[in-house]
Amino acid sequence: MNISPPLNMSPRWFKDHVAYTMAKYGMSMCVLAMAEEFKDKGVAVNALWPRTAIHTAAMEMLGGEGIAAKCRKPDIMADAGYALLTRDSKTFTGNFCIDDVILKEEGITNFDSYAYDPKEELMPDFFLDEFDEVVTQSVIQGKEKPAAAKAEEAAGAVTREIAKAFDGLASIITSEVVEKTKAIYAFHVSVPGGDATHWWINLKEGSGGVGEGSPPSPADVTFSLNADIFGKLFSGSMKPTAAVMSGKMKLKGDIGKAMKLEGLMGKIKSKL
Repeated sequence: MNISPPLNMSPRWFKDHVAYTMAKYGMSMCVLAMAEEFKDKGVAVNALWPRTAIHTAAMEMLGGEGIAAKCRKPDIMADAGYALLTRDSKTFTGNFCIDDVILKEEGITNFDSYAYDPKEELMPDFFLDEFDEVVTQSVIQGKEKPAAAKAEEAAGAVTREIAKAFDGLASIITSEVVEKTKAIYAFHVSVPGGDATHWWINLKEGSGGVGEGSPPSPADVTFSLNADIFGKLFSGSMKPTAAVMSGKMKLKGDIGKAMKLEGLMGKIKSKL
């Protein structure tokens, strides 16, 4: 009897731990080979695998002290192994057996005595389809968020920071700044995992202002950049000229008016 799983060829069981999977599947293939080889001699060869995690020293090392509540005791494998080894070797060979299925066939219907905590949800073992079903269900229930949802959340946080920066500009826009600058700036800021955001600074008309979307009048200068460079510009750790010259920020429009933004950034740093 080998303690090895049914042969599940889903690629997810080879990812990250191919050596372990090859070792366990090698044992499973030995079951197939030896069952056929020794069948005529009346020698049975079968495999046994647990449906749930079994609490062992290795499992505790991987999952910590609290992992026991989500595992079954080794007793279930011992009882299932005994039931398997005492079956007719001439007729029962070459099988991949699951511990609780074997015991159900022996008449056992209540498995609470094998659990450390019958009220806890048990952790399914590797290589079984049930493992993926539980993981999928946890995603549906919101216990584990898929990568797309995490990326969307991160993008939302970045967008809020960009909005906060532009909102802070309102306090430094004065009629004097508008008179000296006489330009409208548009910003197209790309956000990883999200849609690009569009903002404008009006330092040309009236008392000036900032806003999201398209500017009230055609922009004199349009800047295209990513959120990381945007953060560096508004924190003062990078100057607009350096960003443009290095290709990290694209500029379209009046270069002279674009240069005026550099002096404005110094004021922004002291105010935000």
